[in-house]
Amino acid sequence: MKVSKEKYANLKELVNKEGAIAALAIDQRGSMEKMMENANPELNNVGGIGRFKELVSSELTPYASSILLDPIYGMKGVDARDSNAGLIMSYEQTGYDEYEEGRLPRLIDFVSGLRIKEMGANAVKVLLYYDIDEDDKINDIKKAWVERVGYECEALGLPYFLEIVNYDANIDDAKGAEYSKLRPKKVIESIKVFDDPRYKVDVLKVEAPVNMNFVEGFGDGEILHSRKEALGYFKEQSDATDIPFIFLSGGVSADLFKETLKFAKEAGSTFNGVLCGRATWRGAVEEFGKSEKEAKEWLNAEGKDNIVTLNEVIKDTATSVFDKIEEE
Repeated sequence: MKVSKEKYANLKELVNKEGAIAALAIDQRGSMEKMMENANPELNNVGGIGRFKELVSSELTPYASSILLDPIYGMKGVDARDSNAGLIMSYEQTGYDEYEEGRLPRLIDFVSGLRIKEMGANAVKVLLYYDIDEDDKINDIKKAWVERVGYECEALGLPYFLEIVNYDANIDDAKGAEYSKLRPKKVIESIKVFDDPRYKVDVLKVEAPVNMNFVEGFGDGEILHSRKEALGYFKEQSDATDIPFIFLSGGVSADLFKETLKFAKEAGSTFNGVLCGRATWRGAVEEFGKSEKEAKEWLNAEGKDNIVTLNEVIKDTATSVFDKIEEE
C-alpha cells in the first residue's frame, strides 16, 4: 500500500524504533465521565477531566510512541506530552444517539481535519460502530461518512485511523455469550469492508476477533472457542486486510491484553501495534478522585509498569507498519 510523502512522514512520528505503533489512548469522554463521577463527582467536569488527561500524558508518554487525545478534554494533554511522542486526535463525537436507529456516527461540531492538523496532530482517528448484518441503508450512511473523512485526511496529508467497534443491533450485551458467538464474523467481515482503497484508511484500529474470556485456557466460565479455533480466527482476521491494523484494549485488564497479543502472534497475525487505553491507566482515576498526588504516584508506579511491560510484549509480537506501507 502506498501513501503520500506527508502521510508517510507523519506515520514515522507515531511508531516505536521497530516501526510498530505503541500508543496510549486517552480520548475517552463518555466512559471517562462515568469513571470520574464514581471517583469524585466534584472533578467530573472539563477542568477535572482535563487535568487528569494532562497528568496521564505528562507521566506516561515518555514510554509511548504516541498518544490519542480528544479536543473536548484533552488539549492540556496535547501540550503536556513528551517531545518524542506523536499525536493522534479524535474527530468523532463520543457515543451515539440511543433513540436513533443505527448508532450513526457524528463529527465534533467545532473541529475539522484542518483544525486537527493545526493542533499539531500527526493523524486523525474516528470511531465507527458497525454491525455487518444491519440494514444496508444504515451501513451505506456509515460508509459515506467514512469516505468523507478519508478524503479530508488525504487532502491534508494526515494518516487516517479508523476504529471499528462491532455490535449486533438485536443484542444489548456485547460481553455476553450470545454476542460472543457472533463476534468473529462481525469483526472479520467489517475489516473486509473497510479494507477497500476507496475509504483511504491508513490504519485500522480493531477488536480481537474473539472475547478471550470465552476461549479455552483463558476464561473460567463457559467456553465457546477451543484454543485452536480461536487461533484460526486471529489468523483469518490478519489475512482479511493488507492495511496496517492495531488492537484496541477494549477495557480489559492489562494482563489479559498482553496475553491476547501473545496469542495473536502465536496465530501468525501480522498486527502492527496497539492503541491501549484503560488497561494502562484505569486505576489512576480512583486515585485522582482522592488527590492529584496519589494519582501521580499511581501513574509512576502501576501505570508505568503497565506500559513498560506492554511495550516489551509489543516488541516481541507486533510487526512494522512499514512492512505494509511505502511512500509514493
